[in-house]
Amino acid sequence: MASSSMRQFRAMLRKDIVMELRTKEMLMSMGLYSLLTMVVYFVALSQAGAGFDPRDIAAGLLWLAFIFTSMLGLNRSLVHEKDQGCLEALLLSPVDRPVIFFAKAIGNLIFLLVVEALTIPVFAFLFLQGQSVDVSTVALIPLVLVAGSVGIAGVGTLLATMSVNTTGKDFVLAMLFIPLMYPLLLGAVTATAAAIIGGPEGMSLFWTGMAWVVGYDVIMLLASYGLYEFIVGA
Repeated sequence: MASSSMRQFRAMLRKDIVMELRTKEMLMSMGLYSLLTMVVYFVALSQAGAGFDPRDIAAGLLWLAFIFTSMLGLNRSLVHEKDQGCLEALLLSPVDRPVIFFAKAIGNLIFLLVVEALTIPVFAFLFLQGQSVDVSTVALIPLVLVAGSVGIAGVGTLLATMSVNTTGKDFVLAMLFIPLMYPLLLGAVTATAAAIIGGPEGMSLFWTGMAWVVGYDVIMLLASYGLYEFIVGA
């Protein structure tokens, strides 16, 4: 039974990745949106006074960009399945509902991490160039990105599945997604800002933020896993 579920998981994940590699529609749209958001932030803040320190708000801007970018990708991943009839075919096939959840969530996680990897260099160039940063703590930022992205992909997959059958898909997903992301956003911004600032106090804040993120991931992923079978069958 476990080997059958693993084969189903690999087949579904491979299908999503191969389809995206052929079209590159999701990665292109998410990547361009994220990069343009960084540029807009930079232009908007370019006239700030001489005493303005971009490190104070850089972490918040970065995670806001990722949150809004992820909604774009989450909507596209499920809308394509719905429009092409793939979702109905999956529900009619003898595939365990949790397998569908994990395959879609891991696929969304991979795409989000790719976009984040493309965005981080632009973010560092625009907001951290010439700033005093602790290289040893900045190197911990990828840890925050991975942990935060796990929560975004897991919870986002559940909510995107809920909203895909509604009339206003984008609006419904945003109304559900953004409030539920607040605890994750709080921890991720705290940890990222602490990594940028560095120092002993920064490291203490970093691990506090990471504790928030990891705790959120564990609780919300378990809840999403338990609820997905009822949501997808509704």
